[in-house]
Amino acid sequence: MNRFEQLEKLKQVQNWDIIIIGGGANGLGVAVDAASRGFKTILLEAVDFAKGTSSRSTKLVHGGVRYLEQGNISLVIEALKERGLMEKNAGHLVKNESFIIPNYNWWAGYFYTFGLKLYDLLAGKLSLGSSKYLSREKTLELIPSIEPNGLQSGVLYHDGQFDDSRLAINLAQTATEKGACVLNHFKVIQLIKDNKNQITGIVAVDQESGEEYTIQGKAVINATGVFTNAIMKMNDTVYKKYIVPSQGIHLVFDKSFLLGNHALMIPKTSDGRVLFAVPWHDKIVVGTTDTLVKKSDIEPIALEEEIKFVLETAQRYLTKKPTRADVLSVFAGLRPLAAPEKKGQSTKEVSRSHKIIVSETGLITITGGKWTTYRKIAEDIVDKAIATHQLPNKKCVTEYLAIHGNKKNSDIDFENHLFIYGTDSTAILQLQENEPELKEKLHPNYNYTLAEVVWAIRHEMATTVEDVLARRVRLLFLDARVAISCADKVARLLAKELGHDENWIQNQLAEFKTVANGFLLKEFRVL
Repeated sequence: MNRFEQLEKLKQVQNWDIIIIGGGANGLGVAVDAASRGFKTILLEAVDFAKGTSSRSTKLVHGGVRYLEQGNISLVIEALKERGLMEKNAGHLVKNESFIIPNYNWWAGYFYTFGLKLYDLLAGKLSLGSSKYLSREKTLELIPSIEPNGLQSGVLYHDGQFDDSRLAINLAQTATEKGACVLNHFKVIQLIKDNKNQITGIVAVDQESGEEYTIQGKAVINATGVFTNAIMKMNDTVYKKYIVPSQGIHLVFDKSFLLGNHALMIPKTSDGRVLFAVPWHDKIVVGTTDTLVKKSDIEPIALEEEIKFVLETAQRYLTKKPTRADVLSVFAGLRPLAAPEKKGQSTKEVSRSHKIIVSETGLITITGGKWTTYRKIAEDIVDKAIATHQLPNKKCVTEYLAIHGNKKNSDIDFENHLFIYGTDSTAILQLQENEPELKEKLHPNYNYTLAEVVWAIRHEMATTVEDVLARRVRLLFLDARVAISCADKVARLLAKELGHDENWIQNQLAEFKTVANGFLLKEFRVL
C-alpha cells in the first residue's frame, strides 16, 4: 500500500459508488466492507489513519462488562460476537487477556462471579475462557502487586486485548487489496450538491502537494467521529450539534507496577467509572476518565484533574504506588457521543451504541460505536447506503474475512516484538537482511529497528515523523521522551525515502516535538 499507487487509482475513476470521509475505525471498516462487496470505494482521511480517537483507546476488544451491569444485553451480545470474530480475523493483533477484579467487600465476589458467568454464557462458542471466583490467597498469588489490605476475594474473567492503530493500518491495507482507494493527509473541504440539494460528491485537498480534487460519487459517508459536527456544518443549512465530545485519558507505566500476566479491572471508582490497568507492549496502560469537553481538538490534552484521578485510583489499588515521575506517556482521546436528547444527561447516560443518520441531502453519518463492533457498524452503514442510494444489493462478506497480516494466535511468538505485523514480519526480517544498516535499533532500550520505519514508509503510507512514531511503531504512546529522542533518525529516513530536504526535516522535528510534549506531564516536557 503506497501513496503514489493510491493517487493513480484516484485519477482513474470518474464516479465512485461510495466516498468515505474519515479514516478511523468506522471509516476504515466501511472501506473494507464496501470494497469487499465489489463497490468502487474511496476513503479520505484529513491527517493519518486512526489519528483521532481510534489510536487512543484502552486497547480492549470487549463485550462491555459495564453494559451488562446496565442491563444492555443486546449491546453485550453483539459486542461479544464481534470480539470473537476479531480474534479469528486479526489474530496477530487481537489476543485473549485475563482480567482480575479485586473485591474489598464479601458480597462483591459472588455478585461479579454471577455476572461474569452470564457474560461467558452470552459469548457462546466465541467465549475466550470461563470466569471463576478466586480466594483472597489466589488473587494475591496471581496479582502480587495488588493492595492486600481489606482484600476479600477476586474474580477472573477473559476479554480481548489489541493494538488499535496497527489494526487501522491493516484495515487500510485490506481495503486496498479489495480494490478500494485509500488516502491519508487528504482533507475534504466541501460537499458538492446538485440543484435538488442532493450530495453528488466532494472537494478535497491533498495536504502533501496542495493539489485540489473534485471527486464524484453516489453515496457519501461521514465517519469523522469527533469532527462530525464540522462536516454537518457543510451539509446543513440549520446548524445543530450531532455529537458531544467526552474525553478519556490513559497513563502509561513500566510493567513493574503490575506484576503477573493479568490485567486489573476496578469496577467502581470514585467517579463511578471502571478503571483498567492493562499490560500492553511490555508496559501497562491505566485508564480511563469521562470528562465532557467543549470542543473537539485534533490533539486533546489530558486535564490535571484527570491525571490526578487516574494516579490516585492506581495508588489506592497497587502496592508499588505510581507517581507523576513514573508516567512514561499520557494520552487523551475523545469519544464522539451522540448528543443527548434531553438537557442535563450525564456522559454515562449518553448511549454508547452507534447511530446512523441520513440527512435530506443523502449524506450518511455515523455517530458513536466502538472498536469492538467496527465490523458490524460498517455492515449497517453499507446496507444503509445500498437502501438510500439505489446501489446494487450485494451481501456483506466481512464476517469471516481475514484482515491483512492475519495469523492464528497459536502460530504467534508474542515474545518477539514483530508479532504485531503478522504475516508481514518475515518481509521486515528480509528487509533487514537485504539492507543490513536497517538492523540498527531506534533506541537502545527498545527493540524497534530502522527496518520497521522503512516498512512503514514503503508499505503503510507513513509520511511524517508522527505517523511513524505514534501509529506505526507505538513509541509515542509507550514512552514519549524516548520517542522525542528517536525523532531525528526517523525524520532523516523519511527524507531519504521520500526525497525531502534539510528544511523539511527541521520542520518535522519541531512539529513532532510539539505533539509529543502533549504526551508528557507538564513538568517533564522537552524544551
